[in-house]
Amino acid sequence: MRRTVFAIIAVVAAFLALVTPASATTLAGAWAPLNRCPVDDPAMLAADGTTVAALCLSSSAQTGTFTIGSTTLTTGATDLQLGVLNRGGTYSTVAPASGAIVGDPVDIPGGLLGLMCPSNLPLVSAICLQLANNPLNRVTATIQSAGAPTDFNLAAGTGTGTPILTLPVKIKLDNPFLGGSCYIGSNSNPIVLKPANLTRPTASVVRFNPDGTPSTTGQQGYLSLGGANQGDSTFAVPKSNGCGLLGILSGAVDLKQGLPSPAGENSLVLNTPVTNLGGFQTPRSFSPTEGQQLATRWHAAVVG
Repeated sequence: MRRTVFAIIAVVAAFLALVTPASATTLAGAWAPLNRCPVDDPAMLAADGTTVAALCLSSSAQTGTFTIGSTTLTTGATDLQLGVLNRGGTYSTVAPASGAIVGDPVDIPGGLLGLMCPSNLPLVSAICLQLANNPLNRVTATIQSAGAPTDFNLAAGTGTGTPILTLPVKIKLDNPFLGGSCYIGSNSNPIVLKPANLTRPTASVVRFNPDGTPSTTGQQGYLSLGGANQGDSTFAVPKSNGCGLLGILSGAVDLKQGLPSPAGENSLVLNTPVTNLGGFQTPRSFSPTEGQQLATRWHAAVVG
């Protein structure tokens, strides 16, 4: 069934895509949602607070749906984080070194049997015969960044119908038969998501002290947006690549799953993601070393 492989793509939600790596940083109090902000990136550190302000962005959703053709699936949790540089209302993004999006590995229902069996290819058919009730049948899929996000639009994040950013992703499939480099999409040919609010979100301001404790007069703060679904129905899903020795199983995956799948046949909906954007409440007050001071306070909030 086509649904087996695409369950993992739903994990993207830009909102999108998933479990934070075990080595992820834990931050105290209100800092917590910004735990992967790339505060040590040179561009962030160079922000002076006057001409350029360094900010942190996080967006996470626990559930959602992904539709490929007529098949709709439930997504896993998603986590997207970025650094944002504000140059007088013009925004650019800085991705964490580990990638902007991370997520829960997803078990593909049916495993390899569902992913590429049955098949009229002799090699694939031979593999299929070995898989029934075999632990080697299990396939997991994990979303990964396929390049740096671009086109961040703050106004779109507070409104409806306009893409909030452009997010290139790829999906890694893991199974002993598929090998260690099996992907749907790639850095050169990614799944390109452009999520937008489907309804207008509710906005609130969170302010807190440097140690993360809430305070209505805190120097730290962020705009928090929630209560609105996000979605995209404009993206295409490319072919798989690198599956099996010398990529010999990629064709079987594509044939069974109907890849590539053109734009207009796919859609993503994230259920009420929570998006936070901020750092210093008034970056100009920390000029000319605002970026450096943001990094210092972020590190001071690390727990453990």
